[in-house]
Amino acid sequence: MSMIKVAPSILSADFTKIYDAVKMLEASRADYIHCDVMDGVFVPNITFGQKMVRDLRIHTSLPLDVHLMIVEPERYVEEFAEAGADIITFHAEAAMHLDRVIQLVKKTGKKCGVSLNPHTPLDVLEYVLDQIDMVLLMSVNPGFGAQSFIPYSLKKAQELKKMKESRGLAFDIEMDGGIDDKNVRSIVEAGVNVIVSGNTIFKAKDPQDMISRLILEK
Repeated sequence: MSMIKVAPSILSADFTKIYDAVKMLEASRADYIHCDVMDGVFVPNITFGQKMVRDLRIHTSLPLDVHLMIVEPERYVEEFAEAGADIITFHAEAAMHLDRVIQLVKKTGKKCGVSLNPHTPLDVLEYVLDQIDMVLLMSVNPGFGAQSFIPYSLKKAQELKKMKESRGLAFDIEMDGGIDDKNVRSIVEAGVNVIVSGNTIFKAKDPQDMISRLILEK
């Protein structure tokens, strides 16, 4: 089994054919379904909320990787947990009390992820790394799809991998933004083991083949 996990972003699917998109992902090598929740405040776009997660949960057994790009994420953690999220990731920049929100997610029994925008230094996670299941490094500025990969994200991933190994921790390193089959190898070599991809997968002629390419199996 591949050590690389792929989390296709359902935001890039055709919402009028969302059921078909989910079934396609189930038939593929996808590991998660990534759900980008945007509020139009933390990021300049609005996507979907708890109902989408709840409806997806009914129709798939794939783990739902819910990425909250919203202000005051603590207000909605329990609702997304109840809707069926398996992983709840929120932004360090959006949480005034980072530790408190981590504990809130863990209290629901769900896996907890913390996301960092491209410019945010890793040291904001200094004292909580041993409490979280995943760090999501944004490799574009969040809010829109189809953006270009920010090159210094590789250095950031390398530094996070060193922190992880030096402390003997086992959290996943996820990366989101501008990832395709051309740059994925360098991203994985930098230490990333969970790949989020939207347009690259859903706009491909053969989405299932593209997923295989992203886990470096073709």
